[in-house]
Amino acid sequence: MALLHLDFESCFTGFNEDVDIIVPDRKRTETPEQFYGKDKKYPVLWLLHGTFGGHSDWIRKSNIEVYACEHDLIVVMPSVMNTDYEAWDNFTLGYDSCRYIIEELMPLVHHWLPASDKREDNFIAGLSMGGGGALKLALAYPQLFAACASLSSIPRDLDGSRERLEKIYTKKRSELQEDSVMKSDLRLYNSMHRFDSVDEYLASPANTWRTVDQAAGRKDLPRFLFATGTEDPLMYTTGNFQAFRKHCKEIGFEAEFIEGPGTHEWRVWERDIQYALRFFGFGNEQQGNAF
Repeated sequence: MALLHLDFESCFTGFNEDVDIIVPDRKRTETPEQFYGKDKKYPVLWLLHGTFGGHSDWIRKSNIEVYACEHDLIVVMPSVMNTDYEAWDNFTLGYDSCRYIIEELMPLVHHWLPASDKREDNFIAGLSMGGGGALKLALAYPQLFAACASLSSIPRDLDGSRERLEKIYTKKRSELQEDSVMKSDLRLYNSMHRFDSVDEYLASPANTWRTVDQAAGRKDLPRFLFATGTEDPLMYTTGNFQAFRKHCKEIGFEAEFIEGPGTHEWRVWERDIQYALRFFGFGNEQQGNAF
């Protein structure tokens, strides 16, 4: 495979963004003229990182390049810091990671590279924060993606947590006491204070539980996959994964759910991205170079 790295100024984030892109390369049975002279368009996987991560995570910590090679698949891996794949108008010049991906990065890839812009050839996936981002983008722009895989990430019932949210919202930042590595209260506080009220926050894309409720029964949606490890303290041992799966069944939101051994870590995501590729329709046949 060819590994491309882009470093370019984004009009939606206010500074240069880094993107890694895996692009299919020439089969050893083809001449350069045969390969580079054809008009073939390849399917695209938009693959998102999690909290504390960035554009190189999937390259460094998984075998995604091997799988892309086998399936003649373009894989686009952007960086968006810890923005939850949402808009942060109160960050320096403004940082809208959603519009950056949809309105800037997607046209760049589709027009500069041999990438198909057909809905049936575009898929989105991510781990943890990136799994939530994949879900948000697939729900907001269903016309762009054939399927979505959310790995180790499921919606939380924020409407059911209004009392806790209002308590955190009304505090001063200096009053937040964070002992955990994830700094969940501080993160929630900062996320909510992009808005003028808790109601506005709950009406935003951050509230994916409500967005799923609103999307239930629609016929224009992509196919959805949710996967997690059975020892994951954020998803499974708390019962969050099971609660969301039950809720989807109750409201008629169609999705596939899988679970397997493991916690919130790369061995799980290495396994589940392979399942996601099969869910997307990439079978066992090899289309590109075998090694």
